Amino acid sequence: MIDITLQNFEAEVLQASMSRPVLLDIWAPWCGPCRTLGPMLEKLETQYAGRFTLAKLNSDEQPEIAGQLSQMFGVRSIPFCVMFRDGQPVDGFVGALPQAQIQEFLDKHVPSAAEMEAEEEAEAAEELAAEGDTDAALEKLQQAVAIDPANDTARFDYVKLLLERGRVAEARTAYEPVASKALADARIAALGLYLEACERAASARPPEALAAAIAANKRDFEARHELAQQHFAAGRFTEAMDELLEILMRDKAWNEGLARKTYVAILEMMSKPAPKAAATQAKGTLEVTGKTAVAPADPVVDQYRRKLSMTLF
Repeated sequence: MIDITLQNFEAEVLQASMSRPVLLDIWAPWCGPCRTLGPMLEKLETQYAGRFTLAKLNSDEQPEIAGQLSQMFGVRSIPFCVMFRDGQPVDGFVGALPQAQIQEFLDKHVPSAAEMEAEEEAEAAEELAAEGDTDAALEKLQQAVAIDPANDTARFDYVKLLLERGRVAEARTAYEPVASKALADARIAALGLYLEACERAASARPPEALAAAIAANKRDFEARHELAQQHFAAGRFTEAMDELLEILMRDKAWNEGLARKTYVAILEMMSKPAPKAAATQAKGTLEVTGKTAVAPADPVVDQYRRKLSMTLF
């Protein structure tokens, strides 16, 4: 449990909610229902074993924060509790509700023990991969997916790392549970095309034969696409996109847009996912919402996005 002031609100509520949910209990010493609710929330924080953080704010001492949140939610009474996730206030409730109702509220917003454990394994894997220990990173990601099969981010990283290590059959097995999401999720679709490129690389024609076929006929798009897939599978992303651009400049709709789809998939595989919204505090006023998060710029990705745009439009 943390006592919140204007000075620590950003760090202990906004920033802290990036990694785990924060429940802010707005109370006052003179409020009878607050004295009932407070101990109940402290008990639940212990029972949930770190799955959320309880923060308490005395509305008499911190009227600026309490007033803005009350106005935001249209609430004029206390106790008033606000749930923060990813630097944003996402839900709340008013009054000293029965414990069962509070647990229902928490369970809508707080990750399960399995989800939290999987997320910790995935974060550890990211650190290990950055250090170059890919074997240990793969083990962590495998554990994360086993613990929480619905964690698509961990599964994406797991399949991608398997492919980078040449373990294509294992990658196919790990990808299958999310294959049906490819139509609605660009990253899952890109991962599927990366997987297909790696699978076909083993039986592809030698690069020399493909180069000869292209030299003989610049419109041999099958050969160009096959060569692009080989580059894609080997992690030679810019070489792959250069071949695909040659197709697109001559026939934008070739093979039902396959060249464009493959090109976009490569850009997706090269791009880092957008970070969570950064919580900020405006000068002179309290700002409880975060700024829109933007993925870090990559000059190569930006360059090839421009090339694609110029080719298509």
